[in-house]
Amino acid sequence: MYRELRASLSKLIAVIRLAAVALGVVAIIATFADTATRATINPFNFFGFFTMQSNIIWLIVIAITGIVVLRGKKQSGLLLLARGCATAYMILVGVIYNVLLSGQEGGVALEWANNVVHIILPIYAVLDWILFADRPPLAWKRLWVSLIYPMVWVVVVLIRGATDGWVPYPFFNPATGYGLVFAYVVAIAVLTVVTAAIVWALSRLKLVKLKA
Repeated sequence: MYRELRASLSKLIAVIRLAAVALGVVAIIATFADTATRATINPFNFFGFFTMQSNIIWLIVIAITGIVVLRGKKQSGLLLLARGCATAYMILVGVIYNVLLSGQEGGVALEWANNVVHIILPIYAVLDWILFADRPPLAWKRLWVSLIYPMVWVVVVLIRGATDGWVPYPFFNPATGYGLVFAYVVAIAVLTVVTAAIVWALSRLKLVKLKA
């Protein structure tokens, strides 16, 4: 009886996750379409934002998680690690946007879509990770993996800023001086590790126990 209840709950949560994925996909598509009505879109610019890439990474990971659970399969260690990293990135999106970028020009013009990618999905990502314990504790020795994507993204941004002049966020503008830019890079690296460490620690919580 208890096992059947857990299985049913796991499938319900999988459906909720897929609904969150659908919301995120619609928000990104709507943003792309809205932007296209006002200007010619450079896809490298549109998808060059940490917000867009982090949302897409998280959406893909959560979609795979939902499908795996609905099929009654076991989540792989790689998928669980990806979920931890993606959750950390979504927290970064929410924190950096609402602390540094909210109210500034640029970004997502559609208010509802902006709220989805910067507020709603980051909050859901945290709640999903904390509440639904269908994952074992993440190994601390894998914490460094969380730095791979953000640092690759930073390198690409710096190269683009130095070559074609495009930067996704004002604090990466070379015109402000590379000393300040470097300070932000270090801050992002530290914030990523701290955020990921929190996510790793939260993986030890078992509030709603589900089949991993």
